[in-house]
Amino acid sequence: MSVKEEREARKALALAKEQERMRQLFSYEREYGTYGAICGIDEAGRGPLAGPVVAGAVILPKDCDILYINDSKKLSEKKREMLYDEIMAKAVAVGVGVVSWERIDEINILQATYEAMRQAIAGLSTAPDLLLNDAVTIPGVDIKQMPIIKGDAKSASIGAASIIAKVTRDRLMLKYHKLYPEYGFDTHKGYGTKAHIEALQKYGPCPIHRRSFIGHFIAQ
Repeated sequence: MSVKEEREARKALALAKEQERMRQLFSYEREYGTYGAICGIDEAGRGPLAGPVVAGAVILPKDCDILYINDSKKLSEKKREMLYDEIMAKAVAVGVGVVSWERIDEINILQATYEAMRQAIAGLSTAPDLLLNDAVTIPGVDIKQMPIIKGDAKSASIGAASIIAKVTRDRLMLKYHKLYPEYGFDTHKGYGTKAHIEALQKYGPCPIHRRSFIGHFIAQ
């Protein structure tokens, strides 16, 4: 076998493994296949010290051929961006919810996350018949829900939603970085890294910091 043939054989094997992984990732979607539109729900940004919390809602087609979907945290930024574009192009419907840092301080991060998820569901162009959620049951939603622990790594729909939420939030944080460059939002996206905490202590909070999150690090 030539070097080229060996390379092609490895590529074919890797593709077959990925196709099988994706087949397994659609196991929940197959299990609940009697439902018409199955929507995955996930969020990004519950933990950061600054910026909004963002939720994604994604209804994938029954014959979805997108590969490499996974928990967004397990993907490189480049791969997330590529998958974001493919999901947006191929999904039956995509909804996004964004809830501000002021609202997080007002009602707490859990309630703000639920609010973002309800916004994302409301933004879908197709009404879902079933929600597959990453670990939570969303209050105030009259649609059947199925919470799945670590669902972003177990369900293709939830994984797709996690990618939409993560990329959307990261892009927002890049915009905030241009307004407040001294904090380094372009690198840590608002999470409590050593560099972020040092900048917070040096410059004090900027308008997008969550006041209810930063009391351990600075006097307010």
